Amino acid sequence: MTPKTSTVAEPDTTTTPTLDERVTGALVGAAVGDALGGPVEGWSPEQIAERHGGRVTGVVGPWYGDDWRTARPIAPYHKGDGHVTDDTLMTHALVRVYATVRDHLDAYAVADHLVPDLMSRPRWIPELEAEALPLQRIFLAEKWIVTRLHYGHADPREAGSGNIVNCGAAMYMAPVGLVNAAHPEAAYAEALDVAGAHQSSYGREAAGVLAAGVAAACAPGATPASVVETCLALAKDGTRSAIEAVCEVAARHSDFESALAPLRAAVAPFDTVGPDYREPSLGARRPSRLHAIEELPVALGMLLVSGGDYRHAVLGSVNYGRDCDSIATMSGALAGALHGEAAIPDAWVKTVADASRLDLHAPARTLAEVAREVFVRDTARRRAHESAFAELAGPR
Repeated sequence: MTPKTSTVAEPDTTTTPTLDERVTGALVGAAVGDALGGPVEGWSPEQIAERHGGRVTGVVGPWYGDDWRTARPIAPYHKGDGHVTDDTLMTHALVRVYATVRDHLDAYAVADHLVPDLMSRPRWIPELEAEALPLQRIFLAEKWIVTRLHYGHADPREAGSGNIVNCGAAMYMAPVGLVNAAHPEAAYAEALDVAGAHQSSYGREAAGVLAAGVAAACAPGATPASVVETCLALAKDGTRSAIEAVCEVAARHSDFESALAPLRAAVAPFDTVGPDYREPSLGARRPSRLHAIEELPVALGMLLVSGGDYRHAVLGSVNYGRDCDSIATMSGALAGALHGEAAIPDAWVKTVADASRLDLHAPARTLAEVAREVFVRDTARRRAHESAFAELAGPR
């Protein structure tokens, strides 16, 4: 299943996608990847193939069919049938924070705006098939934000310390990369600040690098290789080593089927969860300078394997298994930012939007508007600094 044999039209590479097209591609692409990966999250590639009679090639139903309400360990969530998961719920929540602040964000924006959003306004939750507070759906690692900031009154800049170290922050950092489109260094710095309220160690680092990768993917002329190079230039410690190891292997493959096992083998030394995803190792998700989350390196690896083709990158991420909804969220955001929404199969977009009862395009319109406003403010701030510095420096 390679880009060459795909029945989906290849993205038009003769024109450069606009900001609006890239923002839409990244956010819609992330949501679609999330929905495709949700029903097979936590299983191995072999289990996925056995359950579905081969590789997943699109939207599928719940792992346990009609028993999804009671079957463990999935219950009570309706994962599948095009329903997005907490990855998308958190991403859209962060977009709403940008819509309120209309400028760069920091850890205090999480405390002042994201936390109230999660705990005060009911919204349609696709996996619950009901209106509920987002707080009632998000995972414990995300509930930590509310616990630490609302109830514990922690300093927002340090609130992430003590939380399990996982992909919880990285999975919703694409908006930071889009607001800083084509400026990955700024995206990295902003995401590290925002994620400090949620994560520490390599979980926080992954959030910065994912945002940088999305920003790099928005640059005119960007390629999968240039995105990876940017991520490697900014990443630190185990995160950098994991990306380097995985992408070195990914460069030798052009089909996700042959890449599944080699990518897992490449990231395994850096992943603390261990071989059994549902029974994590004793050292799982603890702070370390030597380790990395699994999801980001694999998403970047799938981006390389696919040559940037959205469909191929996302299906590779989905069939990888383990935390594949978050992997597909990340690879979907990266491939979508590279090529715009035109690269995403229309049928997938419609199915996910209808099943999840979400307007997948509204957050993109909002964020593109905010990104333009922030750029105007950044330009004014930069010119004011240039003027002040020139006066300070005096004639040469």
